[in-house]
Amino acid sequence: MAFKLVMVPPQRPQTREWAARIMDTVSGVTVVVPETEEAAKKELRDAEAAFGTLSPELLKAATRLRWLQAPAAAPNAGYYYKELIEHPVVVTNFREIYNDHISTHIMAYVLAFSRGLHRYLPQQLRREWKPAGEDRGIVHLPEATALVLGVGGIGSEAARHCAHFGMKVIGIDARRKDKPEGVSELHGPDQLDRLLPRADFVIMTIPHTPQTEGLMNSSRFKLMKKSAFLINIGRGMTVRLDDLAEAVRNGVIAGAALDVFEKEPLPPDHALWTMPGVLITPHTAGYGPYLDDRRAEILVENCRRMLENKPLRNVVDKKNWF
Repeated sequence: MAFKLVMVPPQRPQTREWAARIMDTVSGVTVVVPETEEAAKKELRDAEAAFGTLSPELLKAATRLRWLQAPAAAPNAGYYYKELIEHPVVVTNFREIYNDHISTHIMAYVLAFSRGLHRYLPQQLRREWKPAGEDRGIVHLPEATALVLGVGGIGSEAARHCAHFGMKVIGIDARRKDKPEGVSELHGPDQLDRLLPRADFVIMTIPHTPQTEGLMNSSRFKLMKKSAFLINIGRGMTVRLDDLAEAVRNGVIAGAALDVFEKEPLPPDHALWTMPGVLITPHTAGYGPYLDDRRAEILVENCRRMLENKPLRNVVDKKNWF
């Protein structure tokens, strides 16, 4: 059955290209691209599908809505509000498109810590020649353990890379029951505190949900090895940054690598910017080629599936935000 898809403003530069691609490749779908919220409200009245962020007012206007494509893999807090969660609309997201890029970023962090680059890079800027002893400051990866929090697409790919370097990989996941390639143990979130003391690297790929907000805090940093490193490329609200800074400053853990933060951009006066043992990238772990093509492919595929009344790809558990 034919249907209308509304691309909700504000519009991206790629939106009209995606709209044209959908209509060129999927017969039966009409895509409209309104430029204002008022125009979107009018178009949504007879639309069965939408792309973007729906305010409560727009959702109320969309009386025929059956499918909403979120504009991100894990939209920011507030995207899933009470009315949207209770609405029968099926929400899908853009998960899986970042797996290769982000898992590579994770390994860059792991390798940097394992070879002491978090010490040598600041020395380079100071023009200091201070090699550590040949048996000091190295994490021998074949004897190291990675604890991966969240073994979905990104976590699974990171686990595979870690295993290729000889690491033992333990996974924690709220949904997954099967061990992906490279994961030697898979546990539920209730085992986190028991597993933290075993890890040399704690790698966080989990989304921000009501259950994960503030998950890593001072009490959990104290469970980690003093020689361990925290890596977070998931969502910033899962780690309490002030607690983390205190833990690194006091030697509770050895260091941290962060691509996401409780507040973004990270305030310029935050201690983490200049703290030894900390690597920071400005929310760029997902950067890489082909992302817009991958987004368009998901939109096209889900349009086909909706026409054929088949289950949509990347369906979200709205109550848990992912």
